[in-house]
Amino acid sequence: MLTELELHYSYIFEKELLEEISRVGTIKEVPAGTTIMNIGQYIKSMPLLIDGAIKILREDDDGDELLLYFLEKGDTCAMTMSCCTGNKKSEIKAVAELDTKLVMIPIDKMDEWIGTYKSWRNFVLDSYHNRLMELLETVDNIAFKKMDERLLKYLKDKVAVTGTKLIKSTHQEIAYELHTSRVVISRLLKKLETNKVLVLNRNSLELL
Repeated sequence: MLTELELHYSYIFEKELLEEISRVGTIKEVPAGTTIMNIGQYIKSMPLLIDGAIKILREDDDGDELLLYFLEKGDTCAMTMSCCTGNKKSEIKAVAELDTKLVMIPIDKMDEWIGTYKSWRNFVLDSYHNRLMELLETVDNIAFKKMDERLLKYLKDKVAVTGTKLIKSTHQEIAYELHTSRVVISRLLKKLETNKVLVLNRNSLELL
């Protein structure tokens, strides 16, 4: 574990903190599509991403979802931190976008390290700031962008996170994450294909 932590977090944390994380943390590996955290769940540990990607979603009373942002290697979720420190139920849903490896840190270490390690305190504050900026971007997209612009940004974000231009999602899955209907997504994807932005396949598409 220490070798992987040094690979992905040595530019953030000092050696002493990396060694302590390796002593108290546990490795968790989850395949793509696995729900890591559900709304209403109490959180017992905080994740640090070693490999893969996680999508963070909100859910309304009808069960419809909206994608908020992605977490990648070197990230953690500020909302998870908030729930950990306040012993509150999760307000978000976290699903593995790719096969993902995490280091799970006991919540009692969070406050202790904030007082002990400056790098950890800065990491926590930076995480809050970065996730807030991503949330504001999501709000701006919903409020000010047309659905075709939101769809194209969503597809580009997927490519950036997965590292491949082949997106293995159905029209219905994309519609869920953008909180719209499958009919709207299918129409807009067909338009993008006509404009040679992408190629549609069965249950997947490729961004050109």
